[in-house]
Amino acid sequence: MSNAATIATSPEKPAVESIKVKVDGHEIAVPRTMPDPITGKPVPTTMIQACEIARRDVPHYCYHPKLPVVGNCRMCLVEFGTPAMGPDRKPLLNADGSPKISKSPRPAIACATPVSPGMEIYTSTPGVKQMREGVLESLLINHPLDCPICDQAGECKLQEYSVDYGQSAGRFVEAKVHKPKAVDLGPRIMLDAERCILCTRCIRFTRDIAGDDALGIVNRGSFNTIATFPGMPFDNNYTLNTVDICPVGALTSKDFRFQMRVWFLKETKSVCSSCATGCNVVVGSREEKIYRLEPRQNDAVNATWMCDSGRLNYKWVGRQDRLKQVQIRNRPGTWTAAVHEIAASLKKAAQGSVAIVASARQTNEELWLLSKLKSRLGALSDSVPRQGEADRLLVSADGNPNSNGARLTRICYTEMGSHIGQIAQGIQSGRIKALLVFGEDVTLHGIGPDLLAKLDLLVVSDILPNATTALAHFLLPGCAHFEKRGSFTNGKGRVQKFMKAVEPPGEARAEWEFLHEIIEQLGGSNGFSSIEGLFNQMAADIEAFHGLKWADLGDSGKTVPI
Repeated sequence: MSNAATIATSPEKPAVESIKVKVDGHEIAVPRTMPDPITGKPVPTTMIQACEIARRDVPHYCYHPKLPVVGNCRMCLVEFGTPAMGPDRKPLLNADGSPKISKSPRPAIACATPVSPGMEIYTSTPGVKQMREGVLESLLINHPLDCPICDQAGECKLQEYSVDYGQSAGRFVEAKVHKPKAVDLGPRIMLDAERCILCTRCIRFTRDIAGDDALGIVNRGSFNTIATFPGMPFDNNYTLNTVDICPVGALTSKDFRFQMRVWFLKETKSVCSSCATGCNVVVGSREEKIYRLEPRQNDAVNATWMCDSGRLNYKWVGRQDRLKQVQIRNRPGTWTAAVHEIAASLKKAAQGSVAIVASARQTNEELWLLSKLKSRLGALSDSVPRQGEADRLLVSADGNPNSNGARLTRICYTEMGSHIGQIAQGIQSGRIKALLVFGEDVTLHGIGPDLLAKLDLLVVSDILPNATTALAHFLLPGCAHFEKRGSFTNGKGRVQKFMKAVEPPGEARAEWEFLHEIIEQLGGSNGFSSIEGLFNQMAADIEAFHGLKWADLGDSGKTVPI
């Protein structure tokens, strides 16, 4: 089975046998087996998984729930006991009839030791505390004391565990081993080898998840370090995931390095709009500026990963040439005047004389409002397809985040882009006299400037200037999805909401807000005043969304038939 096949979990899981174990004296039931993170096949449940179910913290560095287990950091050592057996191979009982537990004389690494019926796990004994202190002392022997300048400060497991489980003072007096700093591993990754604790998470991710066996360990003993093959940079579309899973500050993103302290960042749950996969992300922002995107766990979509191209696709949001001002026939205008004049012009338009080109990067709610306009005006409509090359992990060949939303709202038909030629012909013949364009430069898709010049009314809403916005009679500055709330329907039919991370610049407004006002002035009903109300009204109208409410989407979304 490929790694891509294991990214999403099946909605229907077969029944798994449970066994009872005790964690620090509390009895719990745990599955006998759990899916392997790579193959998906059932493998025995481990102690660390049982402790997680019991809500008992077991510190760890090399272990990651989505990676193969190697058991090389030893931070997760615990003590344990199993039911004692007599010579007749029957369990020995205490006076009260409970099983007699035989405590193992040796500890076990919780990440790689399977549980068994009746096992007792001890995570906070004096012996366990001493082992953790010893492991941390060993890891800190050659670790530099550069937390004040480390990007990982505030998110570093070495910092956290040193405080929670380590000693108050070090005993090491010899000179530390100095390893290379600021090693350029590739176009997006920088390595500070001094900080590396050799957990090998980056190696396992790159080899077993990304399928690019590009990293390894060179040298020996205290001089061990992560490295690439000589002359080969660390460069695939998933390299920045190694920064996420590095438990210390060894691997850092060149894009985020020395940009902002993480404790100053506001974190907002959102969705990547770079393709139809719809990876769940966390937007890190401060003072209305986006500093980074990180993957947010959703096992039904992207597990805990995302591609580098999607992760870095945010800087255009802060471009200086953003559209910020309402323009009415190339002169500054107001939203009130623009909405009133557009509505008045559309009221006078003959049936079939209006066309709509709506981007499949608009939200479900905005596409639905455009479909209401389409029905009222008898308009011809379509969306622009964006086809690229898919990979084996997360990247979809569909470069639009909401192609299914465009289809379900009936803005486009089964084959996206099939009616753009008809719209061009209608403008050429004079039958189509008004065109509404949302989020697309139609001059790149068969509706050139010569055709746009024939229109009596060209309404354009966009985020960045282009050849179409330059010819608009009414130019309406729109919002990036990071600047508003809404929902997308991804390539597998999962409806996912995203939240507002930053404020839009200037006079830019969320498209659904002014579309709602235009429809109201055309004589439509105003049954909502918020995105929640709009979504719920849309869901009642679209068959695939029936019964779905905004509140039902939660943080991970809901799948609808497509």
